[in-house]
Amino acid sequence: MELTHFASLTLGLASDRLYMLGATPAGTRIIQEIASARLEGEKVKASMVGQAGADWLAVDASGVATFDIRMTLETDDGAVLYLAYEGRADWSGGMGQAPVYVGMQFEAGDERYRWLNGLQLFGRGEVGGGGALTYEIYQPH
Repeated sequence: MELTHFASLTLGLASDRLYMLGATPAGTRIIQEIASARLEGEKVKASMVGQAGADWLAVDASGVATFDIRMTLETDDGAVLYLAYEGRADWSGGMGQAPVYVGMQFEAGDERYRWLNGLQLFGRGEVGGGGALTYEIYQPH
């Protein structure tokens, strides 16, 4: 499979909106709200709008983290997009100590961005300092 770079996505995580549920049937459940998001690509540029962005993270007993992230974005030219992605990371060495690998999908109703609906994108994320998570997103052809 050949991949080309699609965009970069940077999330600002809200440290004051982190909810530890503890042990649940899915593992240790952590809900981390997203304070900001910026998508920068050649064909689409957008920022998070609203306050409904979050990661519904679960970490199992062996340290495997499962991500479920959803948010609403507004493009620089005014279209509203929904972005959802799921993925995994082996954090057996500690939280945030290994890359996050994800599969991403958009939903777009705006005619200018309906082409996003047919894409399955893949990303690799890194946890950085200051509560940031940065992904490089790729598109297969």
